[in-house]
Amino acid sequence: MAGEGKTQAAAREGVLGSIRRSLKRGPLDGDAAAAPARRIEEHRRNLIPDRTAIPHDAQVDLFVQKVEENAGTVVRVKSLADVPDAVADFLAGHNLPHEVRIAPSAELEGVPWNRRPALEVRKGRAEDPDLSSVTPAHAGVAESGTLMLVSGEGTPTTLHFMPDNHIVVIRASEVVGTYEDGWDRLRRQGAMPRTVNFVTGPSRTGDIEQKIQLGAHGPRRLHVVLVEGSDA
Repeated sequence: MAGEGKTQAAAREGVLGSIRRSLKRGPLDGDAAAAPARRIEEHRRNLIPDRTAIPHDAQVDLFVQKVEENAGTVVRVKSLADVPDAVADFLAGHNLPHEVRIAPSAELEGVPWNRRPALEVRKGRAEDPDLSSVTPAHAGVAESGTLMLVSGEGTPTTLHFMPDNHIVVIRASEVVGTYEDGWDRLRRQGAMPRTVNFVTGPSRTGDIEQKIQLGAHGPRRLHVVLVEGSDA
């Protein structure tokens, strides 16, 4: 791992060195070098929307409202024990096969999938035939209804984007007011993941006639299962 870190540092310095040469300037030193390092360390806040300065319960309600405004759907459940029913109901409601590819994440270990024996559950990375995935989220951002999704061994990024239907299980305690709060929560967990993706609603694009098409570059449906009970 140490050798890999040195290789990455050398590659980064090579890129930055090339940029400096093209600008005809050398490396920063003194105050000029300290200023950007200080700014990165301070994690300064940007303008924070007034709508997020509310109690946590109200932030959770705002998160649900914003998810739905952005063409996502939400179901609230009391505990992880209710998740299999919520997933099965979503699949049935859209006439989808009762098959899901789930993230091999510790956050989903407490879900009793055997409560719905007709539901075929497979763990691991998404594969081309998979129509529906189930993943956790690192955080839900109330200000915009955005999901903060991180990559990792237990959360393959393919599950976030390949299947047509993305089902996200998130605890009410994981809802934060702002993007800055989400980053703070991630920093407290230690090492940063390789990738952080912010997802607001299903994938969409506008064609030449400005008609919105869902699912053009990712899932056409985004469904949030919000766990509000004692194990949240």
